[in-house]
Amino acid sequence: MTASLGKATHSRGERWRWILYVAFALAGALLTFVGARAQQKATDEATFRKLIDNYCAAWSAGNAEAPAKFYAKENGLVFYDVAPFAYHSWKEYQAGVQKEFLESAESVNLTAGKDLKVTRRGTIAWTTVPMHLTEKTKDGKTTDLDLRYTGIWEKRGASWVLVHEHLSVPLAGN
Repeated sequence: MTASLGKATHSRGERWRWILYVAFALAGALLTFVGARAQQKATDEATFRKLIDNYCAAWSAGNAEAPAKFYAKENGLVFYDVAPFAYHSWKEYQAGVQKEFLESAESVNLTAGKDLKVTRRGTIAWTTVPMHLTEKTKDGKTTDLDLRYTGIWEKRGASWVLVHEHLSVPLAGN
């Protein structure tokens, strides 16, 4: 009887030890997941900060060729700008912005604000950031606009490209 009591006590102790091992393994896995998620978020923020800054520099070049590399090229994609209301492909967007804004511009300066927010789900990410546009036209007029920017990005191969974007200007007094 003493031997069977000893076996039962040893068996319970062994079970608790395994439960403790499993609990530690699960806690370690959870910490690893949380750490990897935080590292991915930091990497995404650095990646998209660089993308957005390069995007602004490309538009500041004053022609619609420079930013072309940031956009998906298939028909049917919608890009909202401050004027006109919408473009329905990169080809339409490129031609429209060149005609509406860039042909009359002497200089363009687009800068992104510090408040960049990045949300990523696999190969899709969306970014929001305030921007500021200063345009000096060939006839000497200067325009300063605060913009709200949202970009929907898709990872294609090693590159992120815009599949949708939305620029808007707050109403006066807002």
